[in-house]
Amino acid sequence: MNSATRTVKIPSVNTRKAEVLRQTELFRELDVSVLDLLASHALEKKLKRGEVLFLAGEKAEGLYVVAEGSVRAFRTGMDGREQVMHVEQAVTTIAEVPVFDDGNYPSTVAAEESSRVLFIRKNDIRSACMKHPELALAATKLLARRLRRCAELVESLSLREVGQRVAKLLFEEAHARGVKTPSGIKFRQELTHNQLAARIGTVREVVTRAIMRLQAQGLIEVDGRRVTVRDLESLRSYADID
Repeated sequence: MNSATRTVKIPSVNTRKAEVLRQTELFRELDVSVLDLLASHALEKKLKRGEVLFLAGEKAEGLYVVAEGSVRAFRTGMDGREQVMHVEQAVTTIAEVPVFDDGNYPSTVAAEESSRVLFIRKNDIRSACMKHPELALAATKLLARRLRRCAELVESLSLREVGQRVAKLLFEEAHARGVKTPSGIKFRQELTHNQLAARIGTVREVVTRAIMRLQAQGLIEVDGRRVTVRDLESLRSYADID
């Protein structure tokens, strides 16, 4: 047996940051040298659950990469009610828009759970775009996808009844995380009724009544946090999803 001691090479901090960047839609096509350069400028920040990363209207100095955990982007109305715009899970970028339009942050972002993010200044992103057109193209595709998501949110809030919005959210959860069983597709609902309301633009009481109607119609069963979707296609039809 070879008794020689083997040296285990531990990746440097910059190498680990570069690997995170490589996993994002925005940066994945960049050369290693460019990723390493951006990683060397990236600042790391850890967030506790509920901690605010930035506020809507604040001056935007750059974008963030969600390396671990998840964050939500939301706006707060005059009545204090929260409307969630989108939720981003690791690994992805957030706050790309103000990097390119010189505007302020368009929404408030807070941690959904304990998270780790990387911050990259907009000047570093713009400089990389000038030298590497593939990054500019990736940014264009990403911003277009964000626009489509916003259009879908507007459509849902304006054209769907609350019950349909709840059904759509449950359908998406079941489709993404559900486990098939003989009685239907099961998943654990991590969001409270208040959080569900913030996602679909209503209040807790209305969400509770909508869920009760879905149960009465036999579309879902709810046992505490556990949700069973009896027939996914029937729920899709109820939610009016194409």
